[in-house]
Amino acid sequence: MSIFSRNKVTYSGDSQPLGKRILRSVGELVQVALIVTAIVLPIRYFLVQPFYVKGASMEPNFEDKQYLIIDEITYRFRAPGRGEICVFRYPEDPSQFFIKRIIGLPGETVTVSGGRVTITTVDGKTETLDESAYLAPTVVTAGDKSVTLGTDEYFVMGDNRANSLDSRIFGPVPKANIVGRVMLRGWPFSTLTWFVTPTYKF
Repeated sequence: MSIFSRNKVTYSGDSQPLGKRILRSVGELVQVALIVTAIVLPIRYFLVQPFYVKGASMEPNFEDKQYLIIDEITYRFRAPGRGEICVFRYPEDPSQFFIKRIIGLPGETVTVSGGRVTITTVDGKTETLDESAYLAPTVVTAGDKSVTLGTDEYFVMGDNRANSLDSRIFGPVPKANIVGRVMLRGWPFSTLTWFVTPTYKF
């Protein structure tokens, strides 16, 4: 007489061999990866892009080692605006990317004199810029320069005027060199900021 009985054990679920189940799972992962890539890559290369701040030329608004999110699509539908912060390829070495504020627009005359910046618009209106919204109170814009911009040129300057390599030195930036506008400071999280364009009297 047997002291135990052999019970029949049944399993519910997938009855496919292990090898086929693994291949199916791998296939599903590949499909997900392709879908994610198809979504992320266009965003990364055509819509927004992260940039790393290096240097002190935009202090106190941007500091060394901060990460920014750049909007690369807006300027495909409209021209860059005064006061916007842009990332562009350095005209004298396009492999380098600079971050500066747009001060002068195409066709305008930008005059730096007496520590102030004056704009003469294409219709002949002259106005000294009020830059108190983004410059530290003690900042003086050094230099003595007057530049009339071409039809696709922009005059850019850093907010840290005493420590900025900008259009006062290397001249105007062609529209073709501008990559996009700074939209968001994303890192560190404690400094998370969505940037708003300052207003002027123009």
